Amino acid sequence: MKTSALIQKYRKVLGVAALALLGLGVWSLRWWEGPEVPVERVVQRDFVQSVVASGHVETPHRVGVGSQITGTVLRVPVAEGQHVAAGDLLVELEASELLAAQRQADIAVIQAQARLRQLQELQAPVAEQQLRQALATSEVAAAQFKRSQALFQQGFIGAAALDEARKVAALADAQQRLSQKQLESLRPAGSDAALAQAALAQAQASADAARSRVAYTRIKAPSAGTLIARNVEVGDVVQPGKQLLTLSPSGRAQLVVAIDERNLRLIALGQPALASADAYPERRFAAVLAYINPGVNVQTGAVEVKLDVSGTPAAAAPSFLSQDMTVSVDIEVARRQQTLLLPVSALRDGQTAAPWVLRLESGRAVRREVRLGLRSGGAAEVLAGLAAGDAVVNSALVLPGARVRAAPDATKAAP
Repeated sequence: MKTSALIQKYRKVLGVAALALLGLGVWSLRWWEGPEVPVERVVQRDFVQSVVASGHVETPHRVGVGSQITGTVLRVPVAEGQHVAAGDLLVELEASELLAAQRQADIAVIQAQARLRQLQELQAPVAEQQLRQALATSEVAAAQFKRSQALFQQGFIGAAALDEARKVAALADAQQRLSQKQLESLRPAGSDAALAQAALAQAQASADAARSRVAYTRIKAPSAGTLIARNVEVGDVVQPGKQLLTLSPSGRAQLVVAIDERNLRLIALGQPALASADAYPERRFAAVLAYINPGVNVQTGAVEVKLDVSGTPAAAAPSFLSQDMTVSVDIEVARRQQTLLLPVSALRDGQTAAPWVLRLESGRAVRREVRLGLRSGGAAEVLAGLAAGDAVVNSALVLPGARVRAAPDATKAAP
């Protein structure tokens, strides 16, 4: 019995020793193979490089609406944020004094028209009649003077009678010429008619000016759009030059964003982009780069660029876009077909002229120089130094030449 128990005890000791030796062997193998490290796989696929920026919605211009006359605000039938159509009433000023001036001007027009009609219908016919009478009188006086001359030559009358006949004939001739001139001045091309027509035109101009001043009391929208600012209330006294309302016209909208100057070499007019409003991130829409400011903001180091929504200047903006709404924009600056990609996080000295990586080769982290192309979205294009499927160590703790093995749950493709 004692021998059997002793044998069983030895067996247990031998089993524990065997397990210990096995564990030591496994540990030694793991130690020799190196630690598990995260690994990235080089993949081959289409790649788009984009420049990401944020900005706001802006129409190409804003319209400042003001008054052309001094007056007291009687009514403001619109509110900030309201959409208005072209010709809608925005502000109404008190107009009683201007309306009275307009009525006076209209009466002056009526009087000038009556004066012209009087010339045409009364004075001109009377002048024609007077001219006919003057002609007849002149003819009689001239005939009488001829007879007096004959009688004087025959000695029947004296010199005094002849002089009297001459004076009567001269007076009649002068009266005829005067009547002729008076009639000519009353005709359409005459001076009196011209003065009457000028007086009528002046009265009509004054009436037009009075009506314009009355029209200025009703300030209307010059175009359809949205009121984005209102700086006037009922009872305010407004003057010319003061901006009362700001109108954002409907139609073409632009996205104004700031691009870091380091990306200036990448952007160009006509590049496509996808944008989204921060309020509606799921509703993306197309845009195209339309303007690049030639200057750089010295304080921020940014360049202002503008994008036309939907890619055409005539295209209308999506209905949900509002003036000054915040937007995010991805501008496509380059595209590659089936290129090699590697996560930027796996690069060593990635911002220098000689980047390199640690490629997993036969259980060792081997240093490999790489040549890079485009970068975007956390990925870099590999032009030389790696092949599709290569495993690259993604850990800053691993040194070149170290034995490592890929962590089974950390091997993944490039983004």
